[in-house]
Parts: sequence; structure tokens; C-alpha cells
Amino acid sequence: MAANGYSWTEFPTREALAEALAGQVADRLADAIERRGAGLLAVSGGTTPGRFFEALSSRPIAWDKVTVTLVDERFVPPSSPRSNAALVAEKLLRDKASAARFAPLYHAADSAAEAASQAEADLSALPWPLDAAVLGMGTDGHTASFFPDADTLATLLDPAGGRTILPVDAPSAGEPRVTLSMTRLIEAGFLALHIEGAEKRAVFETAMGSGDKKPIRAVIEASPRPVKVFWAA
Repeated sequence: MAANGYSWTEFPTREALAEALAGQVADRLADAIERRGAGLLAVSGGTTPGRFFEALSSRPIAWDKVTVTLVDERFVPPSSPRSNAALVAEKLLRDKASAARFAPLYHAADSAAEAASQAEADLSALPWPLDAAVLGMGTDGHTASFFPDADTLATLLDPAGGRTILPVDAPSAGEPRVTLSMTRLIEAGFLALHIEGAEKRAVFETAMGSGDKKPIRAVIEASPRPVKVFWAA
């Protein structure tokens, strides 16, 4: 199924989705390594991407030439069970992918804004643009840390913003966060949305309707190329 701004592919099982998404991301990274000697990948946290991470970790590409970073991160240390970095370390940076470099968004600092500034400085040397970015989506229609109730939502959703990393403060987020900017996400060579379950499908379909514009719809509409949506029940 195709629609303006995105392509929709559904899979019979979540395992099949994980294998297909891992294959497409690995192909993009391998192509980037062949073209420019390096690959750059941004992934999301949460409960959805575990199978995808495990499938991707076993793909036989030159992982020592790949840098993995996060789409967004909670302002918590890697020791926290809510840390996206901890999830990536456990599920993705293993097997063959253990050779990859990880570029964190979290930095120990007095505030998320300070951590974002430190991450921006550290990530400036990465081989931008992203070769692949895999988004998730919450039941409120947020993606990355673009929460509908964020106090800087207009800045977060600005596709022409000059920043790479932005701090986020939103009551629904649970704690402050740092996120890749809209600019960095939509310039990715391959931009995918990974969602699972009937509830997420309904949220996505509502978000893409004629009502209030949810953050996921803003990203899809801003992307210069169709976002690839991967869904399984």
C-alpha cells in the first residue's frame, strides 16, 4: 500500500518484519561503506525494536566502519533501565555488530540542554547525513522526542533548523530528553517507521488523517523522500 509521503508494508509476523527491516538497513550501511568508507545509523529505543536489533546484529557487514547513534534519548545515565543506550548495548551492539562504534546522546550534565550541547559537539564529526534512521511512534503520535505537549514543539518540527541535537521538555515524556533534530532525520538516505500491533496502526492512520497534525505526520510531510512504514500485528 502506498500513500503520499510514505509506503506501507505489512508482515505476517513480527519476526518477519524484523528480518526484512534488518536486511534493508544492512544493505544501506553496506552501500555507504562501499561508497564513502563509513556508515551512519540512528535507531530508536522503547519496547518495539528488540527483534529488529537482534536480527541486524548478525548481518555480515563491515561493522567496524559503522557508527550507531540514537534517534533520541532520555536524560538518564546508561545504568538506568529507561536508557535507550543500554537497550542498544544489550540488543544491537553484540554478535557481528559488537565492532560498531556507538555515539551516545546522553552526557552527564546539569540539564538536558547542556547534555544536548555536549552531544552536538561530539557528533559534529560524524559522517552525516545518516545512511539509515529507524523511527518508532508512541500512542500519542510522537516520534523521536517530538512530543505533542513539548514546550518547544515548533522548533522541534522545524525542518530547516540548524541544530543536530535538541533538548526536550514535555510533561508526557516522563523526564527531560535529547533528540536528533528534524533536519538530521529527514535527510537520512533511508527513513523508516517501525510499528507493531493494532493500536499503533490505528494511531498512525488517525495521525495521517485530516485532524490535528501529529508529530509523526509532520515528519512524513517534511521528508523529501517517502518514509517506509513497516508494520506487523
